[in-house]
Amino acid sequence: MAIILSFFFGHWVLAAFAQSFFHHRYAAHAMFKMNKFWEKFFYLFTCLVQGSSFLNPRAYAIMHRQHHAYSDTGKDPHSPIASKGFLDMMWKTAINYESILDKKANVEKEFRGNYPQWPPIDKLSDSWPFRLICGTLYTLFYLYFVPAGQYGWYLLLPIHWLMGPVHGAIVNWCGHMYGYRNHKQNPDHSKNTLFVDVLIAGELYQNNHHAHPNSPNFAFRWFEIDLTYQIMKILHLLGVIKIQRAVWTSKGKKVLRGSDIIVETAPTVAA
Repeated sequence: MAIILSFFFGHWVLAAFAQSFFHHRYAAHAMFKMNKFWEKFFYLFTCLVQGSSFLNPRAYAIMHRQHHAYSDTGKDPHSPIASKGFLDMMWKTAINYESILDKKANVEKEFRGNYPQWPPIDKLSDSWPFRLICGTLYTLFYLYFVPAGQYGWYLLLPIHWLMGPVHGAIVNWCGHMYGYRNHKQNPDHSKNTLFVDVLIAGELYQNNHHAHPNSPNFAFRWFEIDLTYQIMKILHLLGVIKIQRAVWTSKGKKVLRGSDIIVETAPTVAA
């Protein structure tokens, strides 16, 4: 039982971090820079940890930028407010994603460009043989380690197969349906779902993020912890990445450019 839980938890955490760090903050928002070696390293890392559910960074970036521009309106590619229910939202998301991926969507020019692309990996990861191989490896692991007769563990397999879309659906649904709002002036329905968001790597501080979409730190208040941003700070200090945008905290705004830190006035945060 312990090895199955460890495998599931490890896959969950690594895939959530990869999506938050590489897809969201790098591909969609360009919150930090890194050289081509590290870009390819994290590109491949994201592909491997998401496995059968790897999301194309170009398609993800475009769809996410559309989400910010049209948040919780009829043009939002994945809004629970503009959907009939959870499954309807997931279905609309999948249709929009595939349309962008296959370059059939009419994408406005302001949403295009400035995202990583690696055609050989994109082609491989979108192929059915790759997805089937990854899904089979997850299944074989369970077949080997699940104790005889304990078939309930196999219910976790669909989550492994669809890990990327599962994380996205949780964030898009819960982050606009449940929780509290630090920034009540924000016009959409975004909310912060968890008080301490470590289970989804900081992604469920949606109200904070929508209020300040260029801030790499999604946590604002003392009890909020953005796990991905904490790792980003370490990678910044190690020289792996260079944080480019304003870093908002409950105490002030810090702008990191190389080793320089400039402290400015804190934003107003509603109680």
